[in-house]
Formats: sequence, structure tokens, C-alpha cells
Amino acid sequence: MTETGHSNETEVSVDIVILGGGIAGLWTLARLRQAGYHAVLIESDALGAGQTRYAQGIIHGGTKYALTGKLTASSEAVADMPARWRACYAGDAEPDLSRAELLSDAHYLWTTRRLTSRLSGFFASKVMRSRSTELDKTSLPGIFQHKDFKGQFYRLDEPVFNTLSVIRALAEPRRDAILMARAQDFRPGEHRLCARAQTGESCTLRYGKLLLMAGQGNEALLRQLGLSEPVMQRRPLKMVVLRDANLKDMIYAHCMGATVNPRITITSHRDNENNIVWYMGGQLAEDGVNRGDDEQLARAQAELAELIPWLVLEDAQWGILNIDRAEIRQAGATRPDSFSIAEKGDVITAWPTKMALSPALADALLARIGQSLKPAAEKTTLPAWTPPAYADFPWNDPAVWV
Repeated sequence: MTETGHSNETEVSVDIVILGGGIAGLWTLARLRQAGYHAVLIESDALGAGQTRYAQGIIHGGTKYALTGKLTASSEAVADMPARWRACYAGDAEPDLSRAELLSDAHYLWTTRRLTSRLSGFFASKVMRSRSTELDKTSLPGIFQHKDFKGQFYRLDEPVFNTLSVIRALAEPRRDAILMARAQDFRPGEHRLCARAQTGESCTLRYGKLLLMAGQGNEALLRQLGLSEPVMQRRPLKMVVLRDANLKDMIYAHCMGATVNPRITITSHRDNENNIVWYMGGQLAEDGVNRGDDEQLARAQAELAELIPWLVLEDAQWGILNIDRAEIRQAGATRPDSFSIAEKGDVITAWPTKMALSPALADALLARIGQSLKPAAEKTTLPAWTPPAYADFPWNDPAVWV
């Protein structure tokens, strides 16, 4: 460390500053540090406090995007991601995710009886044979072994992770590279910013590259830097949570409807009292943004009553989670097909678009940075402030439940 000539504030020189402590930012930190860069990550709230804690944890392999019966840009962008995440979970690739929690080795898809004939041909097609396996009734989750279930069930090659356990697996080995602080007083012309901890300590960081990876927080950061581009867009969801003492099955599945989007997507989690929580998205959440909370809850209840009519809920608690997905805005496109990277001088703004694409985004950022910045030979020491703080899942907040 050195002292600046114009103040008593400590100044630290680093190669790269990452703003944003979600999975994408932490994965990128891991890749940059592995490549020898002196990279530091700044998080102003808690690690995983943004979109990460609201994610369902599915590592999509493109199945739901291929339901048109052909390979699309979206389906191909994520096709390799399940294998990539599995290799990291097995400890065979970097970063090591062996300490993360795998909720399910696969995600599933079920069809209602009226869609069975139409989708059978699709799942037998060349597009899908390598991505899915039809299951017999004895292999289904217990709730779908009921005599009244008449649809079909498919295993998709898509693991499901506890997202906050991934955050910890990425962050703990790199605690010395994480500052719990607020980035302020940007001086992009001088490649400097101030990091101020909640306890009042501060230091100036001098950097070679500045990476904005704060999800929807990128919008405010761009304004602070005086940049009008890239332009961010928000795509909202109105997710539903359910818990009941009668819930015994951990479900990780899409139910297909009449469109290419899943009618409902259910993932299962445990709250702090070990109750099973069903977390519901899909078309239910997409269309739910046009409904009031009471109407959305009524719709979710009606969907479950129709799709799983034998499900008995006696003491059900319900909740609503309003989420904004943040991504780059592209002319003529409702959503990007893949991750997004925009560069202006030494400021790089990035969005993963889908959590599953975090490894591919980190690879692309490393390749881009390597074109103009080499790791510094000398590494300075960061200040030892408060240790990393971790976000909690939203369903552990009593205010979520109606």
C-alpha cells in the first residue's frame, strides 16, 4: 500500500475492479485470479443479494428454448453449461464448486394428458434425444406416482443448485479479494474510485479495467460514470412461493403448456426451519406481472389444483416475490439470446442474462481483457475490513408470507 500525495487515504493499485457480488461477478473474479490478475470485487450489500438469491438455480441446457422443435440461438448458447457446472461441482474444473449444494442432478418436464401426443414426437426428435430421457412411473417423484397422473415425465440434463451455496463456494477461497464496501467518487479519467466500508474506512483503488457486474445496479453505476450506453432493460416476474406441512416432495420440474414457455416451473427449497418451500415461475410468473398480488395467488392455486388435483394443502402459506431480470437492451429484441458485454474505454459492462451462462461470460471477459491488459508483476495488499457478508433466501423473510 501507498499513501496518496493529496490526502491521508490509502491507495491500492490493482489490475481489475469488479463491482457486483452475484454468481457472475464472483465467477469472473475466480477466473481472473486464476489467470494471474490482481482483481478485487466490491459488494455494497451482501454477496448474492441481487438476482442470485431469487434465482431458481436451474442450470438450463437449452431444452425449454428448443421447444419449437429446432435449435435456436438461446438453446445453443446454454447447451454446454450443464456439463461445465457439473465438472466444477466434481472438482475437475475451475472454479471448484465441490462445496456447493446440488439440489437435484436433473431438472424434469411433465406434460398433461392432452399434450402428450403432440410432445411425444418432439422428444423423440434428433434435437432432443441427447437432452432428455422419458421416465417410467416408478422413477417419478412420489407425488407423480399417483394413480390420477396421466401425462408423461422426462428427465432433462439440467442440474439444480442452491444458488447461495454457490456464492459461498466461489467467495470463501477468495475472501482476501472481496471488499464489503460502496464504490463512489469515480474518476474514470484517472482510473480511480473510492471504496468506502460501512464502518467508515476507505481507500482509493487505482485500476486498469473496471467491470460493472451488478445486475440492475449497473444502471446507476453507468450514470455515476457519466455513460449513457449500454442501455439496460428490466423484464419483471411475479413469482409465487408456497409452504405447507403436507408438502413432502422436492420437485424440480417444468409443466408444459400450449406455448413454448413452461406453463409453470417448480423448484423446491428448505427454509430456515427445514420446511419444504415450492418456488413457482414459468408462464405463471411471466403473465403474473399483469395481475395484482391476490389475483396472482388465486391463479397459482388454480394451476396447482388443475395440474396436481390430488395435492392436499390444509395449512398452506403463500407469498409473492416481484423480481426484475436485468439485461442489455437490444434493438428489435425482447431479450438477448446470450450474455452481454459492452466496452467503453476501460469500463466494461456485463450481464449474464441467465445464471447458467456465468462461466461462459467469465471466459469471454478474460479473453477480452487479455487483449489489452496483462497481469501486473507486483501485487499490493487490500485493506482487511469486515469479512464477506452473505444474503439469505427471500422466503426466510416473514414479510414475504401473506
